[in-house]
Amino acid sequence: MPVGRGSVSVRPAHHAGGASRLALIDAIKGVAAQLIVLHHLAFYGPMSDSALPLAPELLQWFYDHGRLAVQAFLVVGGFLAARWLAPEGVLITRKPLRLIVRRYRSIAPPLLVALLLAIAAAAFARELIAHDTIPPAPGMWQLLAHALLIQGIAGVESLSAGVWYIAIDFQLFVLLLALLTISRNRLVNWSLASLLTIASLFYFNRHPEFDDWGPYFFGAYGLGAFAYWSSRRQHSWFWMLLLLAVGIAALWWDFRIRIAVALVIAGVLAFASHAHLLAQPKARLFAWMGQISYSLFLVHFPVILVVGSLAHHFAPGDPVPNFIGMVCAWFASLAGAAGFHRWVELPLRPRGRL
Repeated sequence: MPVGRGSVSVRPAHHAGGASRLALIDAIKGVAAQLIVLHHLAFYGPMSDSALPLAPELLQWFYDHGRLAVQAFLVVGGFLAARWLAPEGVLITRKPLRLIVRRYRSIAPPLLVALLLAIAAAAFARELIAHDTIPPAPGMWQLLAHALLIQGIAGVESLSAGVWYIAIDFQLFVLLLALLTISRNRLVNWSLASLLTIASLFYFNRHPEFDDWGPYFFGAYGLGAFAYWSSRRQHSWFWMLLLLAVGIAALWWDFRIRIAVALVIAGVLAFASHAHLLAQPKARLFAWMGQISYSLFLVHFPVILVVGSLAHHFAPGDPVPNFIGMVCAWFASLAGAAGFHRWVELPLRPRGRL
């Protein structure tokens, strides 16, 4: 099974200074990131194949439903993008291209470092075992496509689990920014964002052939943006309620559990923002998990490759050692993410906002 579309992953976190961190956002990202890692542990063998007899229902649940956590990152991404790009519905800068460059600089350098780790981990794994979830050695075009964030559009196989989603995140950011540059009128901007959100919910998101393109995911992203904007103006609730109603109608038209999850998360964020509850819960563990969520996404697959190949090499088909290997890979991913966040992500992060 090749790495890529069969599984989803954590979307890259938008970065903000420590003083502007929101506890509820960190909690949502932190929990969702753990679900994504557990989903990938269940999705990519060979450890999960061997460990399945010990906890078949649990591993099957993570395999089937863990991917839904990506909706949290979609909604949160739209929420934070609206907060930083246009808190009142109007773009706060007249230099949007500079924001695009800064956004690329915030996500691409750590990604490239993580891809080098993934390539090395895959080479190590190939020396120990043969398995179809281990990516082959990459070519130059494959590396260039990843660096340009166009691997999905170019039809290039991903080098790490869910790397395609970083490109989607970047597309969504650029899409929202492009909509906000059309007018300096809040009503026009919200109308355009609403139309693209509705188009995504009723059309693009219903056709898998669009899943390498931002409009496929803009339904959830747009709901997140309006979850933020709904708390900023006296009559902004109208827009959020309208889109929630449209989302419910989209589910009635074609039920998708991923859209239902996005609607719930958007509703929670809209309520929390309106009620000034975004600073809750104040928990250090949630804050830590939220802060390292992007690094966790970047490094967990190389860890899974290394631990999985070792477990399968020394205990092929043995459920207990492989289940223990899955647990060890989870905690090793957290430890690796903490180190990656401190020594790679933070030093490479551009100064200033976005």
